[in-house]
Amino acid sequence: MSAPLLAVENLKVTFPSPSGPVDVVKGLSFELGRERLGIVGESGSGKSMTGRSILGLVRAPGKVSATRLEFDGIDLLKQGDRAMRKIRGARISMVMQDPKFSLNPVMTVGEQIAEALVAHKRLPRREIAARVRAMLEAVRINDPDRVTGLYPHEISGGMGQRVMIAMMLIPEPDILIADEPTSALDVSVQAQVLDIIDDLVRNKGMGLILISHDLNLVAHYCDRVLVMNGGRVVEDCAASELKNAQHPYTRGLLAAQPRLDETRDELPVIDRTTWSAA
Repeated sequence: MSAPLLAVENLKVTFPSPSGPVDVVKGLSFELGRERLGIVGESGSGKSMTGRSILGLVRAPGKVSATRLEFDGIDLLKQGDRAMRKIRGARISMVMQDPKFSLNPVMTVGEQIAEALVAHKRLPRREIAARVRAMLEAVRINDPDRVTGLYPHEISGGMGQRVMIAMMLIPEPDILIADEPTSALDVSVQAQVLDIIDDLVRNKGMGLILISHDLNLVAHYCDRVLVMNGGRVVEDCAASELKNAQHPYTRGLLAAQPRLDETRDELPVIDRTTWSAA
């Protein structure tokens, strides 16, 4: 059995508070191969902080500790800022929430995608232009030659998401962390963008961490699912088995989802008195 791309053991993220240190991620452990892993849970469960801690994006006064945080044999906790800059983007990329708003408003789409490539590789100008065009085509943007010259305010929300995905994938990383990458899009465009990510991950043999609050979404697009609550993993199962989850919290999340054939007078609320994530 091959070694995992990413190994996380006993990950903790801590912030100070007036009443003392608070752990927002509490002893998280998982491994990621060249597969699609979903991390799901309510807002504040620690999903996004997990992704940021892997890339060393938790700044003081926050503190990250782990028994093991290793990527492809590299101990991420021992890497300085310069070493981490070589890993971010080139080997592990992250699409943030509402990614269109991460685009630089005074740079064209083509310049920004090219910058993501040039930051990690030295290539002739002609090859850079060709790869930018190919990447735009890969994220299903029609007329890529025209779009490269547009500014972020001249493109739609769905196109902005695709441009951001192109930026993150053009260096050909080993892992993509997608943090609610379609949260600002309507359902039809959301499905298109997720299909693009899925196709690219499969074709390039990457590892994917898809962070979301949508159980149906991760069950459809992922191979495995971690369910988080209160900074801990309460369920770890195959995506195809998510509907058979056993933990009361996961069962509560599943029950609280509305259905197209809904017959209940009201949706149930999670009963937090019968268990605790603390």
